[in-house]
Amino acid sequence: MTDPAFVSIPWVQSNLEAPGITVIDGSWHMPATGRDARAEFAERALPGAVFFDIEQVADTSADLPHTCPTPEQFAQAMSAMGVRNTDFIVIYDTQGLFTAARVWWLFRLFGHARVAIMEGGLPAWEAAELPTCPGEAHSSHTEFQAATPNADMFASYEDVCRATASQEAIIFDARSAGRFSGREPEPRPSLPSGHMPGAVNVPFNLLIDSATGGLISTDHLHKAFGAFLSKDRPVITTCGSGVTACILALALYRLGVTARVYDGSWSEWASRPGAEVCVDDP
Repeated sequence: MTDPAFVSIPWVQSNLEAPGITVIDGSWHMPATGRDARAEFAERALPGAVFFDIEQVADTSADLPHTCPTPEQFAQAMSAMGVRNTDFIVIYDTQGLFTAARVWWLFRLFGHARVAIMEGGLPAWEAAELPTCPGEAHSSHTEFQAATPNADMFASYEDVCRATASQEAIIFDARSAGRFSGREPEPRPSLPSGHMPGAVNVPFNLLIDSATGGLISTDHLHKAFGAFLSKDRPVITTCGSGVTACILALALYRLGVTARVYDGSWSEWASRPGAEVCVDDP
């Protein structure tokens, strides 16, 4: 493996049945798509894969969507899925590279570094004419132990407030240019569009190589983040609800930068009374 964040299709094919390898379908779809990721998993999945539901492996008592779970909630969910602390985790999703990054980030947040994303996801697997089968619930139970969340990877609302006030940290926003500028509406109708003070727009889709389903080259990643990126300046990534912010964090990881993901993202920021919403001039 040349990139610690990714494994190739041939590598997965060769290691699919190896002991200590757990394959996870981390798919999720925006509600407006009308797609049901769990139902799609039940129809076709990589052999032996288990399903990771980001809406359920979450703090379901929170008002925000797919809020980061507590260590206890994460450990309980992984134990129910049959995941072991010693496993090497391979994650994929049905879009190529979307929510797989969120699942990758969650594992690393809770201290499990032996995790990688299958480059290209299910579309690349099927394009290679490799077998799928109906996905099934895992029948075994383990005792997975999650670590205390890594504070260097997580940003709260208060952290972002401090960052916008001091401008010591750079905030990269993964949403589309239209939503970031305030010219296009948010998919959640109760929220205004716009951005946080001082934030920089890096739409996540510009970081994905359409030919491979993985990330673009490191040279192109550097260009995408531009002169704002500095290894000496703290970085926070944000998006609509904490999903595509993880794609930015994944890209920055490839560049040697540890980013803090703002878990609440725009869903939280734009709903907080007094939080400043900036819009660009028409």
